Amino acid sequence: MAWRRLAGAVLAAGVALLALPATSDAQVQEGIGYTTPAQGYRGKPGATDWLGSYIWQGKHVWCVEYSLLAPDSTQEYQQGDELRTKAGEALAPDVAANISYLLLRYTLNPSADQSAALAHLLHSWTAFPHGSISLDPANDFRHIAYNEQFHFDALPQSAKDAVTALRTDAEANRGPWTAKVTAPDKEQLIGSPGDWRVDIAKGDGKLVGDVPVTVELDQATLDDGKTTIELRTPADGRALAVKVIPTGVKPTLKVRLDSPADKPVVHVPANADMQRIVTTGGEKKLAAEASGTARTQPGVVKVGKTDAETGKPISGVALRVTGPDGVKPATKQDDTPLTGPDGKPIVLQTAEDGTVAVPDLRTPQEICVVEVAAPKGYEENFDPNAPPKACGKVEPAQTLALAISNKANKPIVPITIPAGSDGAGVVATAAFTTEADTGALVGFGGLVLLATASVGFFVRRRVLAARA
Repeated sequence: MAWRRLAGAVLAAGVALLALPATSDAQVQEGIGYTTPAQGYRGKPGATDWLGSYIWQGKHVWCVEYSLLAPDSTQEYQQGDELRTKAGEALAPDVAANISYLLLRYTLNPSADQSAALAHLLHSWTAFPHGSISLDPANDFRHIAYNEQFHFDALPQSAKDAVTALRTDAEANRGPWTAKVTAPDKEQLIGSPGDWRVDIAKGDGKLVGDVPVTVELDQATLDDGKTTIELRTPADGRALAVKVIPTGVKPTLKVRLDSPADKPVVHVPANADMQRIVTTGGEKKLAAEASGTARTQPGVVKVGKTDAETGKPISGVALRVTGPDGVKPATKQDDTPLTGPDGKPIVLQTAEDGTVAVPDLRTPQEICVVEVAAPKGYEENFDPNAPPKACGKVEPAQTLALAISNKANKPIVPITIPAGSDGAGVVATAAFTTEADTGALVGFGGLVLLATASVGFFVRRRVLAARA
């Protein structure tokens, strides 16, 4: 803030900037404020006083040490001396805090009323009757005090109202200030916004409104993707709420701001008979930050169980959900193991459509789904020592699709053999698979045919014998 805060104020006030003159001619220019009747004292030049800012080398400044010479742009000033009263005494702590606050809040583009009110309050607080200065009109400019009531009465009503408003504002919001950033209590999800809080508080703990704050984010962005923004605290004194979207696991919000200095400072002229000037109160830089925690969005695994040949879904299949080793449980979004009532990796069953879904999984994470037991009709191709399984990596906010298929058992083909006339209605049944050896089947058929021929031979002999 400091001097640079006033760079645009001159043009805003309709006052031309002054270039640093090349000659030694006095360059005094009134800025924003009001001309009032003069307070008399010995040797008083002119019949008016000026309550408001001056233009010093193109910048708005306000004076202390009432009745000394007005600031001259040809004069150099040294920066950083502590502001004291006209009699050289230290300011009371509350007065110093009031001045610092007003210089911070009302020196950037003030109205004429605010500028005059600020000048009036500065003189009232620094040049009141005390020590070697008094209101005796016989005093010279070095020892005359500022007649607060006289000058207040000379102001227009709008400026009087501004005096009351500025004094009330200063007493309510003066420093020292503190800054605090609070992250959400709960862990955030990367990519999802959360409300962060910025508190700018005064000494009594109450919040200060309408304070400019620079917000910077790390591993996070605002809604519009920006990582830096200038904001103001709400004018009604509520906390500043900032919506933060984490982009990493440790989102951080930092704030920087100017706060009233503990003690205001002035700029001291080389000419001891010239008034000291102030622009800001020598503001104090405040900073605060906080970090939260965030994790990736949870993922989902969906498993489909199908027949290897027909592609039809298989329901009622028990599947165990594990980590990449096929033994340890997978991890849920809250970092707890995904286990069943027995404390072992959870076992799920496929539904009628042959699928089962596993939601709320920590991401990224390698997941395996292992078949616990073969479904009915698929036992022959199931090896309990190397059960079917499928693995993959579930990513944030994504669904990992896994598929496991089973080969059905080999079908059984029945063979019916006639038992002969003595055994009418009785059959002998043999069973073999469609994949049995062809030679074996031929041999088995040969035996059947041979047995049939033998039965015919014995029957024929018995008939011939009877005929003989």
